[in-house]
Amino acid sequence: MNEVSFEAVQAVDKAVVAPIAEGYVKATPKPVRQGVHNALNNLSEPINFVNSLLQFKIGRAFRALGRFGINSTLGVAGLFDFAAKKPFKLRYDRNGFANTLGFYGIGAGPYMYLPLIGPTSTRDLVGRVLDLSLVPGVAGKPFSSPAYALGTGIARSLDDRVELDDFLRRLRSQCTNPYAAERDYYLAVREAEIAALRKRPFDLESRLPACLAEGPMTRVGQAVPPPAAAPAPPPAALPPAPAAEPAQEPKVTQTM
Repeated sequence: MNEVSFEAVQAVDKAVVAPIAEGYVKATPKPVRQGVHNALNNLSEPINFVNSLLQFKIGRAFRALGRFGINSTLGVAGLFDFAAKKPFKLRYDRNGFANTLGFYGIGAGPYMYLPLIGPTSTRDLVGRVLDLSLVPGVAGKPFSSPAYALGTGIARSLDDRVELDDFLRRLRSQCTNPYAAERDYYLAVREAEIAALRKRPFDLESRLPACLAEGPMTRVGQAVPPPAAAPAPPPAALPPAPAAEPAQEPKVTQTM
């Protein structure tokens, strides 16, 4: 079922999503696309804040809170990432309930490749549902309206697809079995992310598929992405690849 779903998503991506993403890039100036990207990141800061608190990452939690306050005001609802610049220099760290579940020892469970979501696991799917429910559940309207969910979902899908373009090209051109390579890549990155949160050693490089282990695969300000599906309601973002962090915390990006 996973392989059939993967092949179907890739076919839709080549026929529909890729042309839409290319049109979006050509028709939209880069500063505007960057503003959309920044605003979407800003909307996720409450999720980052809550989960960093649940993981007792206090510095990381207040960094997310500070970023949200600065970018929601000086950054005009998050369109500009002033928090990342001097004098603040607060970097963006993606976090979520799937990470919190893993932090407390809950295993990934079965791997799944789902339409409109992409690569995930039982734990990550539950975490994603909780992520998407937090802001609408706490803040109410307009964040709980279907129009908001659909609009942000499509915007995030396009944003992710543009950022994932290089990854998708490499996956399709360099991997003899793209499905298995993407699966192994996703599971290795997720395991590395959880190990980093728990401050446990993990040799990510040795676990990555050879066809994807070399070369840059980073997103704007974050890291590693998996393939995306068609633009639709909120996609699951692929977790960021862990990178070195200050002593107290480490860090690694659906997408669909």
